[in-house]
Amino acid sequence: MGETPKSRGFKSKRGQQNDENRVPPGQHVTADFPILSAGPTPQIKVADWKLALQLGGRLLGTWSWDEFEALPQTTVKVDIHCVTTWSKLDTKWQGVTFDDLLKAIGLSEPPEPYVMAHCDGGYTTNVPVADLLGGKGMIATRFDGLPIASAHGGPARLLVPHLYFWKSGKWVRRIRFMPQDERGFWESRGYHNYGDPWKEQRYDGD
Repeated sequence: MGETPKSRGFKSKRGQQNDENRVPPGQHVTADFPILSAGPTPQIKVADWKLALQLGGRLLGTWSWDEFEALPQTTVKVDIHCVTTWSKLDTKWQGVTFDDLLKAIGLSEPPEPYVMAHCDGGYTTNVPVADLLGGKGMIATRFDGLPIASAHGGPARLLVPHLYFWKSGKWVRRIRFMPQDERGFWESRGYHNYGDPWKEQRYDGD
């Protein structure tokens, strides 16, 4: 499920920052990519994968794997930060930005201010739409130029790198727009509802 999880979005300032300034308080840099999940790892074939955007009981758009691969693809280099205190710098991802998903269904702006990401295994996580727009969020399908491994959320995961990494839900299948915020899996179990690494918003009350 989502990792019990910096960049501030995809627009980094690598030339203006050293590594120390890129690591939020309480974090340490790792060269590894730790695997942390709340349940067993699903093995999903791309032939069986679909992504849906939903508003209420209505589907706004659905894509098979091949249809999703035909959408505009974006490659980014970002730092990621897990709530369990590790940070991994300069990670490379490819996928479809949330902005391009909206364009693909003919929307110039989101229909509601919040989304819930629904993932295989029953995992959910809530994110304000503002934290996905402007190139800040994507559905990623490749890591370091290769298909994302199942253990890291493949074949597709949400990527919201400026928030703690549990917000980047693994094995994403459906994005549901919501008029009001709702708490997802970890958020309803005592984790912070927003999860800003630079404010150390790990748990309720932080």
